[in-house]
Amino acid sequence: MHSRRSQVVVVTGASGGIGRAVAVAFGGRGDRVGLLARGEAGLKGAAEDVEAAGGEALPLSVDVADYEQVERAAERVERELGPIDVWVNVAFSSVFAPFTEIRPEEFTRATEVSYLGYVWGTRAALDRMAPRDRGTIVQVGSALAYRGIPLQSVYCGAKHAIQGFHESVRCELLHDKSNVNVTMVQMPAVNTPQFSWVLSRLSKHPQPVPPIYQPEVAANAVLYAADHPRRREYWVGAPTAGTLIANKFVAGLLDRYLARTGYRSQQIDMPGDPHRAANLWSPADHRGGHDYGAHGAFDERSTSRSYQLWASQHRGLLGLAGAAAAAAGLVIASRKN
Repeated sequence: MHSRRSQVVVVTGASGGIGRAVAVAFGGRGDRVGLLARGEAGLKGAAEDVEAAGGEALPLSVDVADYEQVERAAERVERELGPIDVWVNVAFSSVFAPFTEIRPEEFTRATEVSYLGYVWGTRAALDRMAPRDRGTIVQVGSALAYRGIPLQSVYCGAKHAIQGFHESVRCELLHDKSNVNVTMVQMPAVNTPQFSWVLSRLSKHPQPVPPIYQPEVAANAVLYAADHPRRREYWVGAPTAGTLIANKFVAGLLDRYLARTGYRSQQIDMPGDPHRAANLWSPADHRGGHDYGAHGAFDERSTSRSYQLWASQHRGLLGLAGAAAAAAGLVIASRKN
């Protein structure tokens, strides 16, 4: 049996949350990981985690909203680690607030980070992968790429935009018969630090809409997608699957349901901190500051497994099991007759 070769992987938003968990997971496979983020305390912690897991880390302070910074980071990764095999776009910023309470400059900035950051990352990756005719790009999405919810107009708008962008690029690569693959992973609510550092104008502390999953569940899905990138997208968690199916068939009813429940379900009964760090304009995990890590404040309420994800990753096995069960049923029925 041949051993797996080490890969060169780039992860944006690698200083915290899903990006941090993804980077560490690749490190655990012995990969060389370029870590792109703004927060230097978080980058330092992420690099230590990747190397402790068995990988090699290259932390790079980058604002993904700036194409030139992303391009220079890609050049440095290839110069110091080698040709990029996998690029994972995760980085985002947002504002928790009703739409009319978000200032135009805040909406612009959050969109540039959360949408154009993916565009620039994809461009930097494709400019290197396409001439070699190999490589994989993973877009970390969300159930909110299909279904908008209240208080998150910036985030939902960006994720919808990424979805359309992803589909367009995928069609172009298929047209070109390219061996470069792009895939998207639609995430459920995840226990990340974003709920402690995203700019919020809510009266109470924001939370992910339960049920909540740990970042390692998301990381497992990203690694699987990177290894099996021909599928156009993956859904993580039963709530994601349920939301996307409901939105397809009863979107109007879902509008009304979210209008009734969406405000309450995204806040906990604890006053918001008006002085808390906000990472929209500058990183919350700045140099000499706090390293937030991969996990947010909801460990006690989060699950570390997703049966739906396992089923999605084992569709062939489940299909065979279903066929075997059906065949057994026919045999039993024929014997009774």
